[in-house]
Amino acid sequence: MTDNNANNSYLSDRKPRSHFATRREYLEHELQVMAPRRWRPNLPFRDYRFEWEDLVPAMAATIGKVVMVAAIVAAFAGPLGLSKEFVTENVRFEMIIAALLFVILISGFLNPTSNLAGTHGPLIPMIPLIVASGGHPMALGIMIGVLGFILGITRGGSLLARLTSNGVCGGLLLYLGFIGVTSQIGRLFTWAEGFDKGYIAFVVVLLTIVMYAWLEHVKMRWLAIPLGSLIAGVVAFALGAPFEFVTEPGIPNMNPAYWWGETTGWQLGLPDIYSFMAVAPFAVLAVAMWSPDFLGHQVFQKLNYPPKTERVVMDIDDTMVSASARQVVGTALGGGNIASSWGTYIVPAAIAKRPIAAGAVLTGLLCAATAVLGYPMDLAVWPPVLSVALMVGVFLPLLEAGMQMTRKGKTTESAAIVIFSSALVNPVFGWSLTVLLDNLGLIGCKERGKELGHIGRWIIPGIVFVILCVVMLAIGMFPGIEPMVDAFRVD
Repeated sequence: MTDNNANNSYLSDRKPRSHFATRREYLEHELQVMAPRRWRPNLPFRDYRFEWEDLVPAMAATIGKVVMVAAIVAAFAGPLGLSKEFVTENVRFEMIIAALLFVILISGFLNPTSNLAGTHGPLIPMIPLIVASGGHPMALGIMIGVLGFILGITRGGSLLARLTSNGVCGGLLLYLGFIGVTSQIGRLFTWAEGFDKGYIAFVVVLLTIVMYAWLEHVKMRWLAIPLGSLIAGVVAFALGAPFEFVTEPGIPNMNPAYWWGETTGWQLGLPDIYSFMAVAPFAVLAVAMWSPDFLGHQVFQKLNYPPKTERVVMDIDDTMVSASARQVVGTALGGGNIASSWGTYIVPAAIAKRPIAAGAVLTGLLCAATAVLGYPMDLAVWPPVLSVALMVGVFLPLLEAGMQMTRKGKTTESAAIVIFSSALVNPVFGWSLTVLLDNLGLIGCKERGKELGHIGRWIIPGIVFVILCVVMLAIGMFPGIEPMVDAFRVD
């Protein structure tokens, strides 16, 4: 926890832009002199300042929020037979909840080392199975929140992070980055070929590559999201891609009784004990996925921030606590989002060398404005804008960070194994298996495992691996093996 002398140092230690030869030096100095107050009020201009670079992660986060929450809610709505209008209204509701109650309040004012609570993308493919198993969105959300809170307050998240070597983490970043880039390119071509103009996707991606390379050359990569989104949108529209604004301004229903009514909102009523039993294995897996995800975000900050900035790097456990609180409150109020660390915010913020707090306030304001205005939501989910923003703002930087982490030491073996095993099942399997093998000294640095002791070397990694395998076996995530989820099904 930061001491009082450090808390009072920001105003006395900071220097104006005119004292530095470059803006990069100014931004790095800002990071070095900031002293966030953990779970105490942090005020703009006293504890941090706003810079125009903060708009970049705020814009990226808003685009990502619209897209990811829409994907989560739509995945629930399809099997439940809910309309497109329901999805739109629930997304707007979720964005207002996230903006006003958590993004601004927690990450902007109460704990600037807690990353924004975003959306759990990897869980989206499992939602139809959750619904088919008798799962209830409220039961799932509350159970994830409770489990995540327990992991956060016991410092379990940071413990698992310490047990993960650079090779494992670097390989995980490489895998996630590569899979993300290829999937977005595939989605762009699928979209363009849907109206017989596949060449639009080719032109958009080619221009994105050239733009990204140029920004790297002039050391202005933090502009990749707004500039890339603008170029993609203008070029696609100029080449004849269809687009129209359809979401009108408005405010969603803010009454929880409406959302959890039996004939309104989700049309499910309140969950019973069987609903909680049905979602239990999925909730365990969702929280287990947090550790490698949160670790990747923290490492990305460390790779992009200058030395002596430990005080402004995100705290994994505090982020878990805030994400859990956001999950429980958001779910109880009627939202369908599943929370996680906000990747589309923290990655561009790290590239722009900005702390969490200032951009968090701007993100909250942009999310609230987008939800009320409606029309920006249409632009954010338009495929060329969406895919390019995710590629240059999240997945390409993850690839670069993974390459940096696997350049030194005996890291390539661990990186290769985590990629191999992630491709076999999924990243959480690859991470848990490779951490166990790496800490046992079977791969990677043999000396590192000897320094961890029995608990860190095989007891904790072994327990985590076994628990996750049991959960994944129960819900059918192992290729070629039938799920045992019928044991949780409600007739």
